[in-house]
Amino acid sequence: MAHVKELPPLKKVYLIGIGGTAMASVAGMLQARGYEVAGSDEHVYPPMSTYLDRLGIAVLEGYTKDHLVTFHPDLVVIGNVAASTNAEAAGTLELDLPYTSMPEAIYQLFIKGKHSIVVAGTHGKTTTTSLMAWLLESAGRDPSMVVGGIPLNFNQNFKLGDGPEFVIEGDEYNTSFFDKGPKFLHYHANTFLLNNIEFDHADIYANLDAIIDAFRHGVQQVAPGDVIVANGDDGNVTPLRSEARARWFTFGMSRGCDIYATDVEFLPEGNAFTAWWEGSEWFRFRTNLSGQHNVVNALADIAIARMRGVSAEEIQRGLETFKGIKRRMEVRGVERGVTVIDDFAHHPTAIDTTVAGAKRRYPGQRIWALFEPRSISSSRKEFEDGYIDAFHQADRVIVGPIFHKGRYETRYGLEHMMSVPTIVERLNADGIPAEQIDDIDAIADVVARDARPDDVILVMSSGSFEGVHEKILERLKR
Repeated sequence: MAHVKELPPLKKVYLIGIGGTAMASVAGMLQARGYEVAGSDEHVYPPMSTYLDRLGIAVLEGYTKDHLVTFHPDLVVIGNVAASTNAEAAGTLELDLPYTSMPEAIYQLFIKGKHSIVVAGTHGKTTTTSLMAWLLESAGRDPSMVVGGIPLNFNQNFKLGDGPEFVIEGDEYNTSFFDKGPKFLHYHANTFLLNNIEFDHADIYANLDAIIDAFRHGVQQVAPGDVIVANGDDGNVTPLRSEARARWFTFGMSRGCDIYATDVEFLPEGNAFTAWWEGSEWFRFRTNLSGQHNVVNALADIAIARMRGVSAEEIQRGLETFKGIKRRMEVRGVERGVTVIDDFAHHPTAIDTTVAGAKRRYPGQRIWALFEPRSISSSRKEFEDGYIDAFHQADRVIVGPIFHKGRYETRYGLEHMMSVPTIVERLNADGIPAEQIDDIDAIADVVARDARPDDVILVMSSGSFEGVHEKILERLKR
């Protein structure tokens, strides 16, 4: 059996790369629908490990064909973590098992037949998707959703509702080894939210034009009669308007947008702003989210909620009860007056926004920026200047080890890897104390030794940073 577009009758489903955020949610959804689920991964960290454990889903360590022989699934979902050389991906082909990609499985089994709301763009997808789902949920619409994080209102990263909408985070990363297109194309958006476009994922996209091209396909795919909700202030988004067959509805801060905000107040506990709809003043909203980028994210969601028939009062109730997301400015603990925060930021723009947000939320307090270049893309040479600019807002900087240094040595070439010594040297020259520390325990020691009461330790990584947050809190406690 080969790659299947229409799925066979299913009882048992096996997931290769089950520890990924999205794959773990698919595992949970399959189980919720009554399928028998198992999967494999190399290293599964919290929160996904604890989450799968809570669901009682078997996670097999490492990749071997024997896992497939023993479980004998009706369908194998191959995550994009698995190359064609992966022992289980190869085993799937050898054993002639039906297989598909994760996005295709989600569409075929869960989205088909619902109104598909796809949240796409380089930054802010997880927050915007989570808030969108919550606006519908709190208005009693019982949506389904899949998001690349854990929204605190739902306390899990998926929900299967009986309502008409399915809200999903539309990742532009490639689908699988047998499908190099972006994941979001598989979700067949009826409402396509296009938030922003910037260069990212340098391991699979050659340049900015290649990324814009991926989003162009997303825009072209939305059918006439459906809608594209696009960031009217983003210079890489607006040129795609000419490609759209669907209604093109813009959001942003400028008055030319279909929905825009005025009289914005940045408060310690969030934002307040007046929303204008197609030229007329409409409603004053208050949110728990901080920063101008979150005014923009909220505008997009508010627009879609209104189009789906949610009233302004219901939207406001959703905004004020939204609790945020794990690993998005998540306070992990306070010891000796030192606040340790976990954040997923791993791109210069995201780090810039996150550090600025911390400064606004903790005015007058020292902000430490601890950063782990965890992904291939986040450790690319071309982001060096961007990181230097972003870290200029911090009071002290520690850069941890480059997680994929070995892969640069063997596969990508060290000349394409950023130079942490260069970043550190330039920051120090500009009067910002910065250092590179490759040992996680040593990082925790330095922070515990030098942090003062009221300091804010901002820990940023797209991975676990080997639990440095807990180590810092432990040492501070001692």
